[in-house]
Amino acid sequence: MSIGKLIFNFLIYPGFIFVLLVGGIASFLERKITARIQWRVGPPFLQPFYDLLKLFFVKETVIPEGVNIPFFILVPVIAFSSAVLTSVLITNIFIKSFQGFTADLIVIVYLFTIPSLCVIFAGAVSKNPLSSLGSSREMKLILSYELVFWTSLSIVIIKTGGKITLRDILTFQENSKPIVFSLSGFIAFILSLIVMQAKLGKVPFDISEAEQELIAGPYIEYSGALLGFFKVTHYILLFSLPAFISVLFLGGLNIFKYLLLLIFIIVFENTNPRLKITQAIRFFWFYLFPLGIIGIILAVKGL
Repeated sequence: MSIGKLIFNFLIYPGFIFVLLVGGIASFLERKITARIQWRVGPPFLQPFYDLLKLFFVKETVIPEGVNIPFFILVPVIAFSSAVLTSVLITNIFIKSFQGFTADLIVIVYLFTIPSLCVIFAGAVSKNPLSSLGSSREMKLILSYELVFWTSLSIVIIKTGGKITLRDILTFQENSKPIVFSLSGFIAFILSLIVMQAKLGKVPFDISEAEQELIAGPYIEYSGALLGFFKVTHYILLFSLPAFISVLFLGGLNIFKYLLLLIFIIVFENTNPRLKITQAIRFFWFYLFPLGIIGIILAVKGL
């Protein structure tokens, strides 16, 4: 593959620009459908992109007094960078000349964790009591859902005979059937859907930035381009997380599968109340984690 083709694949299609556009459109659909459910008109089609342009080129970036300035600036940039890298790794497995690398599944999962960790750091570095409280909630939430996520991934690895490369998992499903069409695979799929909701910070797991309680939680002191980096990160995750789950459980990615998962996110968000942090911890640890263990046992038995 030529250098020009490689750069095009990683930056344009199916890389960063493509993912950002799809994520922005997904954000529009989410806001528009939510508005219709609530009997509102909703935003215009280009509103998510207007928001980004306003944050990056119109709004002033204000640095609070008393913060560690380099760290305050680096946190959203690191979150953005990890989201971009994750999306590029996921989308480029559909390019035949891109073979991936050993254990890229594990790398992608760790990269998905970085934006959540950056939310914690954003709240901690801001020195605002509401930010700190949001950061504390996010930390507890991560400790609750990450183990559940790993149990669902363990089921996938067991079902595919120990494969830890995303392309190998995709090829396995192409040669047999999607993992979701097995009992243990279906359990892992459900667990991953719920964890996806938590990673995206959607209701009922938007506990760290609860608007009515914490205004914006860890993001409260961020503005301008720095807040824009967090928003772009969210757009990218709104594409890459459903895409990742589709590849793992549904045997690949197409527009129908992506829209199906996006509709789940929107419906789940609009039909559930926000949980308390204690309720979320209890839900993940005492209900979903044992269900994941049952799924692992079933996967070992070939079910």
